[in-house]
Amino acid sequence: MAGVSKEQVLDQLKTVTGPDFNSNIVDLGLVSDIFIADNKVFFSITVPAARAQELEPLRSAAERVVKNMPDVAGAIVALTAEKKGGPTSDDAVPRPAPTAPQRPAQRPAPAGAVPPPRVAAQPAATHQHGHAAAPVKSGVPGVGAIIAVASGKGGVGKSTTAVNLALGLQANGHRVGILDADIYGPSMPRLLHISGKPEVVSGRVLKPMEGYGLKVMSIGFLVDEETPMIWRGPMVMSALTQMLREVQWGDLDVLVVDMPPGTGDAQLTMAQQVPLAGAVIVSTPQDLALIDARKGLNMFKKVDVPLLGIVENMSYFIAPDTGNRYDIFGHGGARAEAERLGVPFLGEVPLVMEIREMSDAGTPVVISNPEGPQAKVYREIAAKVWDQLQTAKTQGRAAPAIVFE
Repeated sequence: MAGVSKEQVLDQLKTVTGPDFNSNIVDLGLVSDIFIADNKVFFSITVPAARAQELEPLRSAAERVVKNMPDVAGAIVALTAEKKGGPTSDDAVPRPAPTAPQRPAQRPAPAGAVPPPRVAAQPAATHQHGHAAAPVKSGVPGVGAIIAVASGKGGVGKSTTAVNLALGLQANGHRVGILDADIYGPSMPRLLHISGKPEVVSGRVLKPMEGYGLKVMSIGFLVDEETPMIWRGPMVMSALTQMLREVQWGDLDVLVVDMPPGTGDAQLTMAQQVPLAGAVIVSTPQDLALIDARKGLNMFKKVDVPLLGIVENMSYFIAPDTGNRYDIFGHGGARAEAERLGVPFLGEVPLVMEIREMSDAGTPVVISNPEGPQAKVYREIAAKVWDQLQTAKTQGRAAPAIVFE
């Protein structure tokens, strides 16, 4: 397949009429720098933040014309209110004249103009403190519960925990998928020893990859492993939304989302886009990691996502030659933090070479040694997570309406 150039993409985007109906989005200066990897095209379109929902059809039209180019394998387009060196005010994207009808779909528009959005009526929601809340977000069809596995910092074994938790849930008899939401450092292709590209089922809907019975989606399947992902927040959010909602997940009891470390765009996107059934926080025992874990806990609390519990990873070390136990990073810090916050403590995962070696080899310990003590720990954690989900369901706890103060 021949490569596509930025110039070719820009030429194609000039066929997309801007929201003023008088010029195209390129000449209006609304298109960001264009990033191309493996013949997939990534860019954003600058719009005023207040008009983002109104101008969603503009994004769809731009994505469509690029995806229809002969040498383009795919496209991800985001709307953003930030652009360096370009217009960012409402003057940059003029509104239609005040005399225009309220329903622009009923007026004739120039050829190539973007159709207006169709807005479905939704009941308003009110936060418990009286603040106006965003409408409750719809779930993913066929998926019973979506849970996030997160950490306040990197290097605590979050992805290894996420994949073994997913496999533990599956071993306990549940139908499970896993979404790798770490755009900058995807781990699932390696952890599950999966290679290749997802199959397009229809239109832009992808069939998830499969590994050890799990349905899996990751940006690592779409972009070469060595390609640096130099993306700003809106691009990350758009990619996450598409990997979540434009994948044929089928019927799942649980979709586990391996979040990137920290408390940034990916976490907020998940909170905004889907009703998360809960979050699992992964930490190590030492105080430094716990400080960062508290940030993750507080972030999910702030957006009203239930906390399913805390996992203490690398909790202790058993010497393979003597069997002696060593608390290399301290011990019990995560349990104490869970008790202090009134959050369930899900379990302790020891620091064992087998877990690291099997993860690097693409055969997680729940698969490589299903009857071993480490696999048992993960299955027990998975059982506690499932119990938390069922408790929330029987208590009738509704999916939270997200509000940002």
